Amino acid sequence: MSKHTSEADVAFIQALAELLNKNELTELSVKREYGEDDSLEVRVVKQSNVVTVAAAAPAPVAYAAAPAVAAAPAAAAPAAPEDPAQHPGAVTSPMVGTCYLAAEPGATPFVTVGATVAEGQTVLIIEAMKTMNHIPAPKAGTVKRILVEDGTPVEYGAPLMIIE
Repeated sequence: MSKHTSEADVAFIQALAELLNKNELTELSVKREYGEDDSLEVRVVKQSNVVTVAAAAPAPVAYAAAPAVAAAPAAAAPAAPEDPAQHPGAVTSPMVGTCYLAAEPGATPFVTVGATVAEGQTVLIIEAMKTMNHIPAPKAGTVKRILVEDGTPVEYGAPLMIIE
């Protein structure tokens, strides 16, 4: 824990919790360096619509944040009887980032539902830390479902589309 325990640290932690909710993230970890042997490490994790914040270094201290805003009903609307992540043709996210279905805003999407793709063909892009990562089709087939919208944040292992 920082030797500079202050209201500024508390405000910083609250801002991280708000950032977590605003960007629909589930976890955020930050280390703030104040100088030699003086830092603040903060890990903010959202579980079951509650945000828990813990700050740690030599002496761990926990802070509780306000309950998180419930996920938008639209996100739960396409609930199918089966979990898309368990589908054998699921293309899952290899990283945390922002998903883009086209090379640039307004451009034609890489693929659409019903399109035939070849193994290795780019099906979408995930931006992570200002780097555009092209995500290839793991196998040849037909795009049956696209499970994400353009510009939405995705997590590691999240199902992105179904190719059969």
